[in-house]
Amino acid sequence: MVVELDGSQHVEQSDYDERRDSFLRSRGFRVIRFWNNDVLVRTESVLETIFEALHRREMDGRFD
Repeated sequence: MVVELDGSQHVEQSDYDERRDSFLRSRGFRVIRFWNNDVLVRTESVLETIFEALHRREMDGRFD
């Protein structure tokens, strides 16, 4: 599982992120994404989501 932390620049480079995520998924990885601010402000919630995703393979994508 790949955990991505995204800053505001990722709004502008969403095409790149989608291609990168597709590449990683094609190699068998799951990608979960969080905004930087969520990691700083809602750290406990982000950690709980990561822990849950470790046990639930269907969890993939952005978590806001």
